[in-house]
Amino acid sequence: MKSFLDRVRHTVLVGDGAVGTMLYAKGVALEANFEHLNLVRSSLVEELHREYLDAGAQVIETNTFGANLAKLSAIGLASKVAEINRQGAIIARRATAGRDVFVAGSIGPLGRGKADLSVEEALAAFREQAAALADGGVDLFILETFNDLEELEWALEGAKETGLPVVCNLAFGEGARLAGGIEAEEAALRVVRAGADVVGANCGAGPLELLKTLKRIAAVTEVPLAAYPNSGFPEYFEGRYIYRATPEYLSGMAAEMVEAGAALVGGCCGTTPAHVRAIAARVAGLAPGERRVATVTFPSADARRERGGGEGFLSGWGSRAVVTVELDPPKGLDCTKILEGSRTLKEAGADAINLAENPLARVRMGNLALAALVRREVGIETIAHVTCRDRNLLGLQSDLMGASLLGISSILAVTGDPATLGEDAGASSVFDLNSFTLIKLLSDLNHGVNALGNPIGKGTGFTIGAAFNPNVQKMEVQVQRLEKKVANGAVFAQTQPIYQISRLYEMLDRTSHLSVPILPGVLPLVSGRNAEFLHNEVPGITIPEEIRRRMAGLTGDKGVREGLAIAKELIEEALQHVGGFYLIAPFGKCDVVAELVRFIREREADAKAAGRIHNRAPESSML
Repeated sequence: MKSFLDRVRHTVLVGDGAVGTMLYAKGVALEANFEHLNLVRSSLVEELHREYLDAGAQVIETNTFGANLAKLSAIGLASKVAEINRQGAIIARRATAGRDVFVAGSIGPLGRGKADLSVEEALAAFREQAAALADGGVDLFILETFNDLEELEWALEGAKETGLPVVCNLAFGEGARLAGGIEAEEAALRVVRAGADVVGANCGAGPLELLKTLKRIAAVTEVPLAAYPNSGFPEYFEGRYIYRATPEYLSGMAAEMVEAGAALVGGCCGTTPAHVRAIAARVAGLAPGERRVATVTFPSADARRERGGGEGFLSGWGSRAVVTVELDPPKGLDCTKILEGSRTLKEAGADAINLAENPLARVRMGNLALAALVRREVGIETIAHVTCRDRNLLGLQSDLMGASLLGISSILAVTGDPATLGEDAGASSVFDLNSFTLIKLLSDLNHGVNALGNPIGKGTGFTIGAAFNPNVQKMEVQVQRLEKKVANGAVFAQTQPIYQISRLYEMLDRTSHLSVPILPGVLPLVSGRNAEFLHNEVPGITIPEEIRRRMAGLTGDKGVREGLAIAKELIEEALQHVGGFYLIAPFGKCDVVAELVRFIREREADAKAAGRIHNRAPESSML
């Protein structure tokens, strides 16, 4: 421990380069799990370590960047986490035999699986990985490619428990910002305060941008600095990715990074032993440049991340029942029916119109453009549902900024039904994000930054909604999911249709600690066949046997009347306990839900006339 820290404080150490790039060049398929090679092709991994050592690397990283529980669980290797990490350390240790070099345990972010873990589970995942690497014999840790500062702090906590030194490398975007807009200076100071022994940057927006970022970090902290730039931006050429930055160019940039104060310099994506050899030759004999550290202050988190969304349709919450109604966009270009239906619902007393996005993965008109049209033509607020299925991260950000430009103020973030459920056999799902990370993206946009932390202006001002499914056997799991969504920025929730008042009461009890409005879903049934279809074939909907018996055999007007009666019974009972409802028009029947809207307003007026307040609930629940 002392040897590494003493040396990095006074001399320049050369790190290795990309692992994935080189394993791919050696014939490993891109879709393969590189970390699993520690168990099935250890000689190949050791060969790569030796190539970097022969090129002049003095610190080599284990092949364990993605060897955490979240990532390995996704491919059925959850039971192998400790073994893969321990073996990764052993392979690297074996390759360094007889050399005066250091082995660093590589730990990267949890990836998409992070959204499904609690803070305690994420900490446990990092602890497990760090403990196994330490057991395998690493000298230090390099936590790298983190653009979520909170997640890096979790990883740092887990690594520090081993007693080994820790290098923290953040992946900054253009402008030296992390996702969420945190500046490089603040990020570095927070990491140092959390216990990092070395702080720096890797990957990101290229060598020149990393150099600029490093200079900013150097100006606010005295701890040793690390720099692991990538080899520029990749270009896809004849079936493979080519990185254009030459060893000569990268070594020149590395020398400038050392002059700026870097004491540990290596390479990230696209770098090879040739790049490391050039860096080692260029920085040989150099010492980290002198630094002048200044004291800086930053705006508080509350001031920086003041919520951008307005209340909108929720402005009457607590004083009147808030009613939203969902309509499906048309399958063609004729919007007449939905515009007329929206006018009818507005006249009946609805506060907002929900517009689903290709529900059940079946093609309909784009709901963002339609939401803007309904808002303009009818004068009622719209809630556009946005799924993660149809657009990648780039497309989602662009469309959401465009939605803000069109005046759409409310978004319901949902993961979305997979494309395989739909009728278009040629369609595929994207899912760059899920509902949790989409809510986080919406919150970032509200705060005036995109997913990379780059400024977009004043912010989008969305009122962010989340979905909640109470129709499950273990509702506590859904409550935990809602807690994460609220923590990420959701300010209201709408539920799947509820048909049991006992289920509603359980939901109110389990969510009473949350400070967001929750609108229970009500979908009127129209026939016995409709009830059976919803119960047996539509995900997230459960209809009790008693109600299916009431609907059995009913069709036409009789089915609609009985379905309305069932819905009114639930609303009548619930109206004393909730602050609003999320109504869903069956088969686009606006007249059916308009009757329910009028029923709610009538019962509300009756309650006020009698001196009763219909929506009084435990104060902490806002329900």
